[in-house]
Amino acid sequence: MEKNAKIFVAGHRGMVGSAIVRRLKSMGYDGIITRTSKELDLRSQSAVDDFFHSEKPEYVFLAAAKVGGIHANNVYRAEFLYDNLMIESNIIHCAYLHGVEKLLFLGSSCIYPKLAPQPLKEESLLTGLLEPTNEPYAIAKIAGIKLCEAYRSQYGCNFISAMPTNLYGPNDNYDLNNSHVLPALIRKFHSAKIGNESKVEIWGSGTPKREFLHVDDLAEACLFLMGNYNGELFVNVGTGLDLSIRELAEVIAEVIGFNGELVFNTDKPDGTPRKLMDVSRIHAMGWKHKIDLKDGIAAVYSDVKNMEWALQA
Repeated sequence: MEKNAKIFVAGHRGMVGSAIVRRLKSMGYDGIITRTSKELDLRSQSAVDDFFHSEKPEYVFLAAAKVGGIHANNVYRAEFLYDNLMIESNIIHCAYLHGVEKLLFLGSSCIYPKLAPQPLKEESLLTGLLEPTNEPYAIAKIAGIKLCEAYRSQYGCNFISAMPTNLYGPNDNYDLNNSHVLPALIRKFHSAKIGNESKVEIWGSGTPKREFLHVDDLAEACLFLMGNYNGELFVNVGTGLDLSIRELAEVIAEVIGFNGELVFNTDKPDGTPRKLMDVSRIHAMGWKHKIDLKDGIAAVYSDVKNMEWALQA
């Protein structure tokens, strides 16, 4: 991409989109195009078409999505399926109609079957049943992958897809009802420390294993793929390392300085037993993550402990 290329980052206020914008700016790109959800409803095909007609972006990072943790995915099933299908369908279709040079679609590791062999290889897609609690979101993301493949096959569009593992970092969601496990645990442990509580309840058994990637590493990977990858098969992006939820909770408790008891509520769902990404393909291309998990959590906590919810804990 030329430094003055017109680059549309869809979802620029979210954790992933904002990280991509930061990365682009740090590399000297000055043609970044963004719109808030109030300015542009990505679920409206006519609105998206008008936007592409007027702005004529040359490159697109499709990071816009309706996202959330186990609770949100399971409760708002219709919204997660409808909103995500509309967002990706409208952007991908309009990128084709208006001659976008290259598009990168961002999915999620939840696209893989619940019991797929570990680590998760790209070829495992659609080889088994999905995790029921986030099935609508996963189906929408799979549809996005297949849209990119279909537009590539039928129209010759250079549309690629990347599947990041579990993410954390600046602009994460700390709402206890809708957040993912890592930010939820940061909030719980911070509140317990400030409130001098003796214990923290954690959903599930603590045995499921998860992999976590700092969103700034993902942003770097996205720019790397946009510049170096033009293949049909989507690409896993992760660290290739995982740990149990219990181990994650212990790391977060240490970073925050909480010395109380960890109580695991086994009445709550565990979700998928393990989700470790096989990242051998992107490693072979020459990209590897840089931010260590404990260092990343410490940096995140340094920022969020001064947020309004943290000060009121």
